[in-house]
Amino acid sequence: MKKNFCLVLLILFVTNMEAQIYYVQDMTTIEIAALDKEKTAVILPGGILEEHGPYLPAFTDGYMNEALTMEIANSIIKRPGWKVLIFPTVPLGSGGANEIGRKYNFSGTYAVRHNILRSIFMDLGSELGDQGFKMIFVIHMHGAPNHNQAIDQACEYFSETYKGRMINILNLAFSYFEEFRNEQERKEDGFTVHAGARETSILYYLKPDLKKTDHKNAPPITAASPPELVTLAKQNEWPGYFGSPRLANSSLGEKAWKGEVNHILKQVEDIFDSTYNFNKPTYSQIMSNIPTFKLINEDAKKFDKERELKQNAWLKSKGFD
Repeated sequence: MKKNFCLVLLILFVTNMEAQIYYVQDMTTIEIAALDKEKTAVILPGGILEEHGPYLPAFTDGYMNEALTMEIANSIIKRPGWKVLIFPTVPLGSGGANEIGRKYNFSGTYAVRHNILRSIFMDLGSELGDQGFKMIFVIHMHGAPNHNQAIDQACEYFSETYKGRMINILNLAFSYFEEFRNEQERKEDGFTVHAGARETSILYYLKPDLKKTDHKNAPPITAASPPELVTLAKQNEWPGYFGSPRLANSSLGEKAWKGEVNHILKQVEDIFDSTYNFNKPTYSQIMSNIPTFKLINEDAKKFDKERELKQNAWLKSKGFD
């Protein structure tokens, strides 16, 4: 009898937790309007379609962002009275890793211009702000500085215009670092910013059904510095990753994932407790001050501008507004 009673309590607890997480695509206008906008945190997950070499899917970032969305949502609803409204994943982002080698056309990357990305999140923020929502989290963990600058600017617009908070979660995450490689593995994996041992391990932990059987044969693409990343990425046969995916395994992925998630959740708590320092430099500001990445950003913006001019010229020729 006692066991059955405990089971009922557990079911009621889980059901109550789930009832505090809402999915906007499943809701009616009446249900959305009824939400307490002051105590409903909105989560906008993103997921750039970006090449990740032969051993990871193009939606790697998206899968991680969706998993992080649920971690953050379940943390927020533990706070009395708070609910979470989750949007469908926006499968758009700017600046694939292929831009490091100035390869703006690369199988698996389907990016939008950084100013388009900014407009998307400014528009979504405007819709939410006009409806009275005050707390928005953008979960779009992609490392391109231009991508993050665009999101940061959209967040700043919302926060100033609607007197609430729109937060780029990457700015809470990038300060986390915990070494999980031994000395030999560090030497082989090197300075990796994309699809190396860590990212491959995390994806295989989160999505074991997407694990490739041949990643153990991956040749290391090892760099020791940002300029070396550029040299490697410019090579004709660059496979789309840096570091050593062959070192990846699910146990390393679990350790890396849980460490980063705990780091982010602690800072989310600080935001709700009004103790988070919003005056810290952002990820995009720090990265843009590194000469190599500054040049990558500038060249990428030039390419974006050329594409924009080409599209606008065609629109004008057709008489389209």
